Amino acid sequence: MSAVRRLECASRAGSRSGSRSKSKAESKAKAKAKSKSKAAGGGARSTRTANVTSKQRGELAEMMFMVKAAKKGFATSKPYGDSRRYDFIVDTGRRLWRVQVKSSSGLCKGAYHVSANRHSSGRTMAYRASEIDLVIAYVVPEDSWFVIPVNAFAPRKSLRLYPKGDPRGTMYGRFREAWGLMR
Repeated sequence: MSAVRRLECASRAGSRSGSRSKSKAESKAKAKAKSKSKAAGGGARSTRTANVTSKQRGELAEMMFMVKAAKKGFATSKPYGDSRRYDFIVDTGRRLWRVQVKSSSGLCKGAYHVSANRHSSGRTMAYRASEIDLVIAYVVPEDSWFVIPVNAFAPRKSLRLYPKGDPRGTMYGRFREAWGLMR
């Protein structure tokens, strides 16, 4: 056998054994990652959202809103692009509503904080009635929705939504699950 053929054979054999050991190492690494994921409560079917960005969380809230609105019998339309102040147009059969969807999942000082503002030229600005009709806020841990007309909070830039039964919840508590406002 010529020297060239021996080198070719040796390199092929080396790459085969290298790929075999590499696949074993990859298998071990995958198994280790899977066990860590399960130990942390993760896994393929996990519903945890710890590594979700705020943009992804917002997109998820919007999807959940579309499902909720459809269950209530409302038609939803999503404007093309994101140059409008509202996320959706909701058709209730009687009128069209400009809706901004928000969500909150962190309890802070007994309340869920929801930003009711927009950003323009580096400044934070409150929503106005000329821009949107409603803020619909989803409180994730309670699986509850607040349907709040802009006139109920303007010119505030943030809302504090209190859990059920909290005596401080009177300001926006009446808007919890207030889907009837849109009828």
